[in-house]
Order: sequence, then structure tokens, then C-alpha cells
Amino acid sequence: MRTLICGSIAYDTIMVFAGHFKDQILPDQVHILNVAFLVPEMRREFGGCAGNIAYNLKLLGGDAVPMATVGDDAAPYFARLAKVGLDTSHIRQVAGSFTAQAFITTDLADNQITAFHPGAMNFSEQNHVSDAHTSGNPIGLGIVAPDGRSGMVNHAREFAEAGVPFIFDPGQGLPMFDGPDLLALVEQATYVTVNDYEAKLLCDRTGRSPEQLARSLKALIITRGGEGSLIYADNKVLEIPCVTARALADPTGCGDAYRGGLLYGIAQGYDWTTTGRLASTMGSIKIASKGPQNHEPLRAEIAEVFKTAFGSTPW
Repeated sequence: MRTLICGSIAYDTIMVFAGHFKDQILPDQVHILNVAFLVPEMRREFGGCAGNIAYNLKLLGGDAVPMATVGDDAAPYFARLAKVGLDTSHIRQVAGSFTAQAFITTDLADNQITAFHPGAMNFSEQNHVSDAHTSGNPIGLGIVAPDGRSGMVNHAREFAEAGVPFIFDPGQGLPMFDGPDLLALVEQATYVTVNDYEAKLLCDRTGRSPEQLARSLKALIITRGGEGSLIYADNKVLEIPCVTARALADPTGCGDAYRGGLLYGIAQGYDWTTTGRLASTMGSIKIASKGPQNHEPLRAEIAEVFKTAFGSTPW
């Protein structure tokens, strides 16, 4: 099943400060803050929700089609996508812009200071679901992941109008929407996935409980980090445990890996227990590697991690 993944493509520049921010920032002087951090360790990663989700879905054997906007500096990312065998035909290059970029500085206590430049994400509404949903090769499933605000609104509406089931995954873009906006997006969606903090914000802004939100959906999925996840579906709440990781190297991109598992399970028609467990397995595999796209498990290795955790294989 072709799965259209609408979201961001971004570069993540990750730097490590060999000290503690608290020792460099004087609380009584923040009104004239002017500090610099020496960061001898730095790496640049391929990231963005569309890129990360598509990568994880591809690892599982899914037919992932990322849709995003990138800037003049996107050549390395295009080469990366081609190398891993992902379709780049619906990634639009916007002249005169940069690809979205996050500059993340982490101290020895794992505190982070991040600057994010949206760049070409601001033009995501130039892409349309109909461009990929053709009669000869239709889209069977989609996801609206964090992206430019207008793009997220338009893509959700276009999925609904085309009758294509999709996940609404507001992520870090959730604060851009007020209560009525969110209710409209939820009502258009087939599934919604958020983390526990986003779930609280979603409920506060809409004035609805998780149970109430789930009534208009096939499933509401709430991830809770090390505590696993909850899936509200079929008038029940399933508790999906966290799969023990072989290492805890980097949480960046774990949510996207989880969503790749969700999409694969939905596309294959798995029950919600199996789908949730596969999503949890993908998150566990990702967290053992630095960066959101550096884990390279074979399908057989994914199945083995799943079997170790749950006593059976997903396929």
C-alpha cells in the first residue's frame, strides 16, 4: 500500500558543550545575556518528520512516499533518499530558501538549547495530496506530520476530500493551532497520534478527554516514552509496553520510528495490539543509535527484537 508521508525534511546540526549551561548563565544577568559555548563535538544528521518516518517505514518493507519542501541546499538529502531507495518525486525544491534546519546544543546534563529555522517548510502548502494520489498508482494511507501550518491544514483537508485514511500527527506543530482548528483536524483524520505532553495540550485546547476525542477516530495513540503507549480503539484502551533497548544512545527520532511502525501495521491490516507492539519495537531499535536515520536493521532483525519482547513475530 502506497503511504504518503506529509511533513518536514530537515538537517539537524547537533553540538555537545562539554560543561553545564547553568554554570555559564547567570540568572540575575539574563536581561543582558551574551554567552558563547565551545562545542568541540558536532555532527550533522538527516532529519525531519517526513524523512524519518519514511525511512522507518522503508526499513519495514513499506511503500513510503515522502512529500515535503526543501531549499537550495538539499542536494545531500536528495542523495541520501536515493541511496536508501525512497521516492523523491514529491519533494519540492523552493528556490531562494534553505532546507529546514535545527541547531541543537546539548550540555553534559542533557539540557538542550535549540534554534530552528523553518526555511522551505513555510512553502509546504505548494504540495498537494492529489499530485501523488493518481488513478494509476493511488495512495492508500497517509500521515500529516509536523510541517508548515498551512501545509498541514491543506493536506489534512485534501486527504479527507480524497477519501484516503490518514494519521494526524501534530507533534511540535501543535501549539500553532487553537481549539477549533484542532477539532476540525481531528474530525477529518482517521487516526491521531501524540505524545503524553501533546495529548494534555490537545485535550486542554479542545476541551475534550482522550475518550471523547477517540469516538470520532479509528484510534487515538498516545506515546509515553519509557512507559510505553496507549491506544484508544474499539471502545477499549490498550496498554502497549516499551520494548527494552540494547542501548540508550539518542532519543531523537524515536517518535518518528514509532510512527513508521504504526503506518506499517495499519497498511498490513494488523490488529491494534500487534501494530502497537511493532511501533514500540521500532522506537526501541532507533534509540540505540545516534541520529534519527542511522539504525539499519534488516526485517529479520526487527522480527527478532519483536519476538524477544513479545514471544512471537509480527509477520
